[in-house]
Amino acid sequence: MPLRLQVFAVLILLALQFPLSPRAAEPDPGNWSAVLEEAKGQTVYWNAWAGEPRTNDYIAWAGKQVAERYGVDVVHVKLGDTAEAVSRVVAEKAAGTLTGGAVDLIWINGENFASMKRNGLLFGPWAESLPNFPLTDPDNNPGVRNDFTVPVEGYEAPWGKAQIVFYYDQAFVSEPPTTLAALLEWATANPGRFTYPLPPNFLGSTFLKQALLKLVPDTAPLYRPVDESDFAVVSAPLWSYLDTLHPQLWRQGRAFPANSTEMRRLLADSEIAISLSFNPAEASSAIANGEFPDTVRSFVLDGGTIGNVSFLAIPFNASNKAGAMVLANFLLSPEAQARKQDPAIWGGETVLVMDRLDPDERALFDRLDLGVASLKPDELGAIIPEPHPSWMEHLEAEWQRRYTDQ
Repeated sequence: MPLRLQVFAVLILLALQFPLSPRAAEPDPGNWSAVLEEAKGQTVYWNAWAGEPRTNDYIAWAGKQVAERYGVDVVHVKLGDTAEAVSRVVAEKAAGTLTGGAVDLIWINGENFASMKRNGLLFGPWAESLPNFPLTDPDNNPGVRNDFTVPVEGYEAPWGKAQIVFYYDQAFVSEPPTTLAALLEWATANPGRFTYPLPPNFLGSTFLKQALLKLVPDTAPLYRPVDESDFAVVSAPLWSYLDTLHPQLWRQGRAFPANSTEMRRLLADSEIAISLSFNPAEASSAIANGEFPDTVRSFVLDGGTIGNVSFLAIPFNASNKAGAMVLANFLLSPEAQARKQDPAIWGGETVLVMDRLDPDERALFDRLDLGVASLKPDELGAIIPEPHPSWMEHLEAEWQRRYTDQ
């Protein structure tokens, strides 16, 4: 088990020794005018990953808008890993800090959401009361109500979509490989020109899940808790594949890039020729800001790639819940979502459904130039749902045991 998971498990055990006691009245998400009034003057400490300058710039812009329009100040608590914020909430509960917590809003992933929900560390339900939530068309968009197979039940609000895409430089790759077998064949013929981020980096761990989903004969066990399957048997095809692939990777698989930012730098420097991202507009964004040459293009694997929805959650003991809800609702607005989808700003895919928007709101998206390297919706292929979160923990631990614990 990785050290961060061991620490997290100990903190959870400590936290469970301090059951929740009655607290002061909470804001009522169903009374939005009261939420807006209570939010005025609050300062929301938004704990969010800070590995991309353009992401940080977008968060700064959103904070400025919310301050000007609703009187809510936003402080971006910059994280390298979401687990940092989760561990803080767990530690506060273990210390008996049931109100006045330091974390107001978390950009959370499915693995941590499942753990926080299971251990009663979230405020809610609140998300489906946000005025902009219906714009996601939740009855026909199940991704906003399930996170890594775990029902959301209003305990986190969607704010973006993601899907694995690969991108390549046409100057070095004439025909991109669209199957795992073809990727291995290409890597063997072009040693050192492909790699993936170091797990447990989220993108690196997702590459492991993506590969496993393509390699197993039956994916059904991956959508149930890992303890209900024989992990060694189910995951065996992945390790066999990686054992063959790693010697062909950048630096012979003895070192891995830390994150997507480093992956982009390697491709921009022509050290590698194929990379991957969880943002379908990543390549177009990099072309737009001059990071990539305009010969870079995107592709996906045959049969589809992993996709999910990004969420925001409020801890049970947050100090500024009303302000956090106001911020989450603004981030779901057509204005904020269209700005986020602009490759020149971020390139994050919207979670809104166009049929739910009025003509002026749809026009915000219609005007966007998605760039030459972005695939059209029908070219992105099928979205493969994320496996149960317990698989991610086990895959990361086994990867570390096999490839870093010498």
